[in-house]
Amino acid sequence: MEMEHYIKFQNISLKKHPEINEKWVQKKIEEDPSILGLGDGLTLRQSEKIQQSGGRLDMLLHDDDSNTRYTIELQLGKTDETHIIRTIEYWDIERKRNQNYNYVAVIIAEEITNRFFNVISLFNGSIPLIAIQLNAIKCDKCNSIALVFTTILDLISPDEEEEIGEPVDRAYWEKRGSKDTVKMVDKLHGFIAEFVNGFTIKYNKHHIGLTQNDVARNFVAFKPQKSVLVLHIRLNKSEEIDKIINNSDLDQLAYDKQFRQYRLRLKQEDLAKSKDVIVDLMKKAYTSFTGNGIDGFPNNE
Repeated sequence: MEMEHYIKFQNISLKKHPEINEKWVQKKIEEDPSILGLGDGLTLRQSEKIQQSGGRLDMLLHDDDSNTRYTIELQLGKTDETHIIRTIEYWDIERKRNQNYNYVAVIIAEEITNRFFNVISLFNGSIPLIAIQLNAIKCDKCNSIALVFTTILDLISPDEEEEIGEPVDRAYWEKRGSKDTVKMVDKLHGFIAEFVNGFTIKYNKHHIGLTQNDVARNFVAFKPQKSVLVLHIRLNKSEEIDKIINNSDLDQLAYDKQFRQYRLRLKQEDLAKSKDVIVDLMKKAYTSFTGNGIDGFPNNE
């Protein structure tokens, strides 16, 4: 018996569908949040969460691996100003309510308009926002409907952030963190200079990074807080690195899967007590990021 390989599918509008509505789509996402393409470890934290403004957040999703929560605003049909404002408003409310997590705003719609991109560009990368286009595909022969979620606006990477982010200075981070934790950045920069030259500290709005010849080269990045410094080390997650960190006394935060970074919460005494481990991790990140051995960097004179 010859198998028929071709089946014709048809794109349909859920907004105009006589039976399927937004609640139906929301339920499918809640049953399996991985269909959004944001990660396999997503779980539903809360649905229809009442906000202080009186509105309701469609869904709050949580990812244990990256310590990230996604505020989801779902809309059938085209994006409009109301839903864009609501998406940003609910994200802001949630991140202020609980600062123990990274929060990302997500808007899902069947049609993401050019006007949406024009509005979002005004925020200049200051809001972590993901836009997902929803396509519904109907198979008449099998009497089924498939939902396809495509990310058309993703989070910017740390290097992209440097290109479009608002420039700041050392005083900004001394106020946002403290003078002591910014001095820890200086010390870590000195550790880097012990194995490779040519890197300069760059103060950005969301982190302190590194540049080489005025180009962002963030194999590590720094986020000073009031009493500790969070060190971001760009390395793929592996058993080798996990073992190095677990065998140390360093305080590790959840691995950031979005940007493939280990995150260490460092105290002042860690820079002396665990210097060898920290330097080893930064060396590995440099080698992985540049593809060079330590002696192979062209500015290492």
